[in-house]
Parts: sequence; structure tokens; C-alpha cells
Amino acid sequence: MAEISADSTSEPRVRLRAAIAGLPAYKAGKPPAPFEGTSFKLASNENPYPPLPGVLKTATAAAEEINRYPDFGSAALIEEIASFAAVPAERVAVGTGSVGVLQQLMQVTAGPGDEVLFAWRSFEAYPIVAQIAGATAVTVPLRADETHDLDAMADAVTERTRLILVCNPNNPTGAIVLREELERFLDRVPEDVLVVLDEAYIEFVRDEDYPDGVAVSLDRSNVCVLRTFSKAYGLAGLRIGYAIAAEPVATALRACAVPFGVNLVAQAAAVESLRSQAALMERVDALVEERTRVLAALREIDLAGRYGVDLYDSQANFVWLRLGERSVDFAQACEAIGVTVRPYAPEGVRVTIGEQEANDRVLDLLRSGF
Repeated sequence: MAEISADSTSEPRVRLRAAIAGLPAYKAGKPPAPFEGTSFKLASNENPYPPLPGVLKTATAAAEEINRYPDFGSAALIEEIASFAAVPAERVAVGTGSVGVLQQLMQVTAGPGDEVLFAWRSFEAYPIVAQIAGATAVTVPLRADETHDLDAMADAVTERTRLILVCNPNNPTGAIVLREELERFLDRVPEDVLVVLDEAYIEFVRDEDYPDGVAVSLDRSNVCVLRTFSKAYGLAGLRIGYAIAAEPVATALRACAVPFGVNLVAQAAAVESLRSQAALMERVDALVEERTRVLAALREIDLAGRYGVDLYDSQANFVWLRLGERSVDFAQACEAIGVTVRPYAPEGVRVTIGEQEANDRVLDLLRSGF
């Protein structure tokens, strides 16, 4: 047997990419802290409801076959998505959550020397997946009202720009890009630059001026729509999302997907979820109604007068509190009352719309001055 050298525990000599060494870690929402009584997690924008009964039954049945590989091409799921979205199946690609599909989009569009453009603050995974690809992240600050500054983003496009990410509604602010301003922006983007409309929270939108991303993608070959089953559908633990794009883009996404990446339980649950729209929307409507109640209560608290911050509307399943330097203090105070929220220090705190008791605890804390 060969001897192990004395320095075998020293730094490895394997050459790793420099970009990976400086990669910022994705910060997931913290689980509920120990608390005397019921604790709540409002940190990850999860659906507080359990899976729909029919979906759970279908997933359980599928789990009986986990000794087998899933359908390599997710054919049944792709056909169901295509039918649901009224698009050809050739325009659909699936992956391990919308983040997984996003990483595939990065792989097929950008690399070293290329630029990926997005607003900031926006979804925390954007700069991470850009850096993994070796691309340069170019960020444009949000406007004072927490919305995308699309004019400034259009000005930031260069000959090196390969991918533009528009989170709509935006995570973590909840603001949306309206139909007319999106069309005006797309008119300024070169046709060889892919624009991704990240619609992870689309089911919660009630603004009539919200653009139909799928219709836009059918009209413009450089627009891709990204969606997930993690939020409204309540399948966060199964990791499944999809893209709708021009056929060459969708084909490229399928080509670089991890083989058998979307497991068979996820595929079955997603198909059943799409077939359970009436039951799904009952729950989504209840969450939207609760969001309306929470926003009204926040306005009554008068955040501007009490904390010096403005409150803007949210079209997602969360609210954004720009508490600045007090963000961490507020998150810690929430933990003390059995609720975890998501601080983005030193900017603000994102609070998921969850169970009414959890939401009321947060509201009472804000009323108290924490």
C-alpha cells in the first residue's frame, strides 16, 4: 500500500477556477427559531398551505417507483405545461426549480468576457449564477419607488451584453414592470440579447397592467419566460421550474440539462398541480386577500412617520420593509416572538405573507416599535 505523505492534508494542488473561490454564498431563509408555542417561517416565500390533496396523492403514488429513473425528457410534464400556457411543446424546457433553469440559461448564453445585466436589489441568485458562468454581472439600481429603472438598464446594454434578467414581480421588493414600459424597453434591446422575464410570483399578481410574458415571448424571439412550482403551487421541496422560449433557446436548455435532473415525483406532482387550477387559485386568492390586509395594516401603522421609510405596493406573496440599518434588529426581534423573516442588511427586510397569526405577530411588533 502506498504511503500517504505528511503534507497530504495541506492545500490541494488541483487548479480550481478563481471565480469559484470568491463566490458569494446563497443565503436561504432561516428555519423557525425555538419558541414556546407555535413558531412560523416567513423567510423563504413558501406557500403556508400543504400540497393540494390530489397533488399529494399523485406524488405519493409516484414515490412507489423511485427505484426507477424518471422520464429523461419529462415528456408528460412538458406537454402539460405547453397545454396550460397555450404554446408548442418545442418552446418548453424544465429544470430543478427556476434557479436550475436560470443556471442553464446562463450556460447557453454567457461566459467569460460576457455581461449579464439586471436590476439591484433583485433576486439574490442572479450574481451567483453569473459568476459561476464566468460572466460579469452588471447591475442597475432600482428607482426610489423600488421598481426597475428600465431606461437606465437599456442605457447599460453594451456589445458584451448577452443576458438581461427582469424579475417581475421583483424579489425582494414585490414591485412589477408594467406592460407599456416593458415593450418600450424591449424595443431598445438588440435582438441577439436574451431577455429573461422571471415570473416566479406571477400567480399573485392582480395589477391589470402586468404584461403577459408568454404572449411577449411568442412575439419576440429574444424573450424567455421563467416560472416555478415552488411558490404558489407549494412544491418548493421538489425543486421544479420551467422556461418558455423560442424553440432554439428551449432546445439549447434541454441539451445542457442535467440528465434525469427533474425527479419522477416532481414531474408527477407538477402535472397534477397544473390540472388543479381551481383548487390552487382558491389558496392563492386567500393569500392575496391576506396580503391586502397586511398592507392596509402597515399603512395604518404609518411606517414613514414611525420609522422614516415608505411602503410600496407588493404584487408577490411577501412585503418589503426598507428598514435600513434597523433590518437586523427587526429580524432578531421577530425571532424573539417565534417568527423568522429575511433581512437584507443594510437595506431592508422581506416578510412572506403566511398564516394570519404569524402576520399579526409581525404587525404588532412594528406597532410596538420593536
